[in-house]
Formats: sequence, structure tokens, C-alpha cells
Amino acid sequence: MTSDVKSEQAEPVEPAASAKSDRIDWLAELRGLVLMLLAVLAFHSLVAKPFYIPSPSMVPTLFTGDRLIVSKYPYGWSWVSASFHLLPRSTARIWPATPEYGDVVIVVPPNSDEDYIKRVVALPGDRIAVVDGQIVLNGKPVPQQIEPPTQVPLDALTSAEEHDPCTGGDYPAMKIREPSGRIVCELPTMRETLPNGATYRIVDHADQRLDHMKEITVPSGHVFLMGDNRDNSADSRAPLWERGLGGPVPLSSIGGRAEFITFSQDGTQGWNPLSWWRALRGERAWRSLRPEIVKPETIKSEIGQPER
Repeated sequence: MTSDVKSEQAEPVEPAASAKSDRIDWLAELRGLVLMLLAVLAFHSLVAKPFYIPSPSMVPTLFTGDRLIVSKYPYGWSWVSASFHLLPRSTARIWPATPEYGDVVIVVPPNSDEDYIKRVVALPGDRIAVVDGQIVLNGKPVPQQIEPPTQVPLDALTSAEEHDPCTGGDYPAMKIREPSGRIVCELPTMRETLPNGATYRIVDHADQRLDHMKEITVPSGHVFLMGDNRDNSADSRAPLWERGLGGPVPLSSIGGRAEFITFSQDGTQGWNPLSWWRALRGERAWRSLRPEIVKPETIKSEIGQPER
């Protein structure tokens, strides 16, 4: 009899213990979420970060809609390395290094917190001028060789769907229809080769103000940057009030080096996940953004004198 009573009294205790063990520890969950977010921010600030290309300033190398990976460590770390630019501006750098000719880099202008992507064309101490669209580096014209025109989809040249850049826009009378029926812009293209052998393609189709710049000397701790789309790039040639870089930029404002394209979309994607797949430009995935390096003798024999 006694044992039966004890058994009935002990039964209600078990569900209470079970309910207590099933209770969610919200503090622990929040702590885990915060640690995960901090780990992501640290990775983006110190190692690598994805970026999106919203403009055609680096055509033909980069299209509007390209997604790419930027490594954060090649030139050391500074205030600009932190994600969202949370740190105050400073000239200090940890483990500093200087970019090489031809590197494609992320840079923050001195008057905004936007990220620009440009190519390094002059290093500290270099003398640089632009004559009729051609770089003159330390008194010598940078070799340029005419290449076949680059056929670029219309959606790769603008972020505004209603704007046709090849009909009275930035690229007039350059629109053609391919045999497949696709409409593209056919852009005049040249191959430019810098003193270290870094070679890449550029687009330069019009004579405009940024094609002419008097010689300047790049200060110590600075680099001179230009976009590959020479007539449509707000870079070191352009003043700040034109949303340019206002001249050479300090190395402390260089946020990393572009490495490769992960994927690209043509801008037709919407909220429907199926549209994401249809918008992919599959041929652009995994393209390296490091410039090809040719040997000095190759530059002399194949490129020779600049062609304009």
C-alpha cells in the first residue's frame, strides 16, 4: 500500500523535468548567432569578400552584373579593410605592400564611402601623362595594339533597363545583330601592356577630355588608377566633383585585389528563383581577373610601336 502511494506521487515529477529540459536557451542561441556574424565580418575584413559590379567602367574586363571575389590581404590591412567601412579614415597600414602594374583593385574615394573598382597603371614615384587616350609612363608611351572589336551585350553596359547605350547613348552607332539574333554593342578594343608585362584589353572609342592629362608624379604611398572603359570611367583622371578619384589615391584606401568572377547575371532576374537561373551568364563564371603577364621580348616582338 505504501509503495503504491509513493509511485503515484512520483509520477507528476517526470513531465516537469522533461519540460524544463526542452526549454530553449535563447541567450545561448543569440550568443551563437552573434559569434557567427562576427566570424563572417572578420573573414570579409581580413581574408576575402564578394563584390557586385553595378557599372560598365571596367568593360571589357567586367560587365554590369558580374559578381566577384576580392582578397583583402595582398596589400596589408587598413581602415578600408573593415566591412561597411566602420573604422575612421587613417593612413596607417598593417603589413603593407604595394600593388603591381595591372592589378585590379577595390578603392574608396576620399569624399565618399563607395567602393570603386579600377586598374593600377602607375606606382609610387612614376611620372604619368595621358596623350590622345594613351598612357605615357615615365616619358615612354605604354604600348597599345589594336584588337578585334569586343561584342558586349546591351545589359552589360547599363544598369537602367530603359536606356539603350548603343543608340544615341555612350556608344552611338555601335549596335549590331549577331547571326543568332542577339543584339550587342561592338566596341573598339585595344590591348595595353604595362612595363612589367601585364597585358589586358581596354575600350577607347571617343576623343574626350579625360583622354588628355598633363604629366604628374605619383606621390610616395599612392597609386594611379584607371578603368578599362576609358571613356566611361570616373578614375584618377577625373576630379572629385565628377565622382572621380581626384588624382593618385593613397594605398591606405585600397581595399583589396580582385581575383575572379564567381557568377554573372544580366539583370532580368526577379524574386522568382527560377528567374535567377535564366539570368545567368554562364560563360563568365570563374574568369580570373589577374592580368596575363608577357615576357619583355614578347612585348617588343609582338606589340612593337604603339598603334592608334
